[in-house]
Amino acid sequence: MDSFFALLLSQSVAIFAILDPIGVSAMIPSLLHQDITKQEIKRVAFMATLTAVIAFFVVLLSGDFILKLFGIDMNSLKAMGGVVLLLMAVNMVNGYSKKRSHHSKEEEEDAKEHENLAVIPIGIPIIFGPGLFATIIVFKSQALSLLDVLSLVVAFLINSFILYITLRNSIYIKKVVGVTGERIVTRLMGLITGAIAIQFMVSGVIEIAKKYL
Repeated sequence: MDSFFALLLSQSVAIFAILDPIGVSAMIPSLLHQDITKQEIKRVAFMATLTAVIAFFVVLLSGDFILKLFGIDMNSLKAMGGVVLLLMAVNMVNGYSKKRSHHSKEEEEDAKEHENLAVIPIGIPIIFGPGLFATIIVFKSQALSLLDVLSLVVAFLINSFILYITLRNSIYIKKVVGVTGERIVTRLMGLITGAIAIQFMVSGVIEIAKKYL
């Protein structure tokens, strides 16, 4: 049981760093209308979090099939996932939010409704992006038992709850944290994400090298 809680803690910290809920919550209000109501922001928070949770379970259940379908070796994914996370981490440490997205005028017109924005781009890819996608698959591949998989599910659900709470209070968080506070938090999360990225890359490269040496 001690190993379960140790794994749960490490996975929770990793997912929290990649999600960066504080940084996301401070940035989200800029994507929404200035006259958005409290009820509307709660709805956006719920839909965005639900989108991320659904995406998580889709990846968790179909990740192995996707790898087999394209003939991708898990160690190759770990190495490439590490590269993706490292690029994200560098941007975060440099003060650039990894979660900002750019859309054409046509896309902005199509996504005027708050619920549409909650799903795309907030839910995917702002919250659940390629870095989190790779991380979930890697963690799933490292699971040695159903208890390890359960740990991953619980870790993500805990972070999803934290994400929901921060998103529904995003307007207040942006006022309290401010631009400077957002950048500080994002840079700290970037350091953690970078450390996770290095672990993924080194582990993947070593295992790949063993096959050819």
